[in-house]
Amino acid sequence: MEEKINYYKISRQEWQGFYNSKNMPLTQEELDGIKSLNDRLSMQDVEDVYIPLCHLIHLYMKEAESLNLSKGLFLHRYVKTPPFIIGIAGSVAVGKSTTARLVQTLLSRLFPRRNVQLITTDGFLYPNATLQEKGIMDRKGFPESYDMERLIQFLNEVKSGKKEIKVPVYSHSVYDIVPDQFELIEQPDILIVEGINTLQLPQNQQIYVSDFFDFSLFVDANPELIEQWYLERFEQLLDTAFLDPTNYYYQFAIGDRKKALAMAENVWQNVNLKNLEEYILPTRSRADIILHKTNHHLIDEIYLRKY
Repeated sequence: MEEKINYYKISRQEWQGFYNSKNMPLTQEELDGIKSLNDRLSMQDVEDVYIPLCHLIHLYMKEAESLNLSKGLFLHRYVKTPPFIIGIAGSVAVGKSTTARLVQTLLSRLFPRRNVQLITTDGFLYPNATLQEKGIMDRKGFPESYDMERLIQFLNEVKSGKKEIKVPVYSHSVYDIVPDQFELIEQPDILIVEGINTLQLPQNQQIYVSDFFDFSLFVDANPELIEQWYLERFEQLLDTAFLDPTNYYYQFAIGDRKKALAMAENVWQNVNLKNLEEYILPTRSRADIILHKTNHHLIDEIYLRKY
């Protein structure tokens, strides 16, 4: 791909040789708790791919701290090191959430003096009622369905060192923002921001979300594979949603399974795939690292940005 001309293409075998870890910083049980529904992740993946990745992130952190110190020397004043922000992007159902939780856990274990927190940009979606008022409920997940000004304000507050910041909570089970429920972000050393829109260019704002990132990662796979994972995950959601009438998927779980799957296929083709092709994939070349997945969520290649 032409867009990858400014990346080093690295095979998994070569990548795993860049950093050899003697200690595994988490257990199999902890790893099972990190995985999203229908995602696949092994201890070998952690050792081969993610531990070297976290040590590369640490190199970027030290470089950012060094530059901040140099700025202070230039200005003849103390300049506090701002939180290091990592952006993780990619399609729906590609495994971003699993990657984000794993990176958070590993960074916390490998560098225990660092306070590592995680948010998803789902919390910055407009509530369903607002989307309906705007007439864009069928565009949920597209750039215009997010309150980008609020997200940019939040990131600015994080970088500025604000003590406590409230982040809205999105529930996938009710498919909406949860009223009067918030996550607290409290002066992290490292903040991971995960979402499909983390690397997207804004429609109107002069500041990009990615302007606040010190390191960015894109989880990539062939769209046909992602569609397969999306539909498999949908079926697994139906297998449990029939027990909970408050779950958004309950309505599909108690109905005709073929009709439900046809609906999911339609959503993939007309919403998620369209969003992927028009808005998400064009941001891939903005990432510092691209993790490329093949069958069974196996990472086979890593792309490291040259400059």
